Amino acid sequence: MTDADLAAHLADTAGRLLLEVRASGLFSAKALGKAGDQTANQFLVHALREQRAEDGLLSEEMACDGARLTHSRVWIVDPVDGTREYGEERADWAVHVGLAIDGVPTIGAVALPGHEDGIVLRTDQPRAIPPAPEKLR
Repeated sequence: MTDADLAAHLADTAGRLLLEVRASGLFSAKALGKAGDQTANQFLVHALREQRAEDGLLSEEMACDGARLTHSRVWIVDPVDGTREYGEERADWAVHVGLAIDGVPTIGAVALPGHEDGIVLRTDQPRAIPPAPEKLR
């Protein structure tokens, strides 16, 4: 699987997991945001360590131990960009997965699971951004 395909697949899968966590109905809004962040982060971290064990990793949801600084390739993730919005069951949140090589952003994918179509935007396949869902306008 190419790096671009992996980034898109991970962002999409994490987004679908987040929708399932939200649909469970087990969490208050504040607890939902935290549960979503932790669930998506664990999935992304474990998947990247399995698929690209030789690469570094930086996640918004983990303390940085500096280990990534010894790697040429570093995956950068934000498991839930818009934690508050996710917790409020809004549509305007996203999952970000990117790869920097020698400090240069190279590949990126952004899943927008709150959109009706479950959109995944990719740097290797640019396309127009669809309009926001009706409830955001």
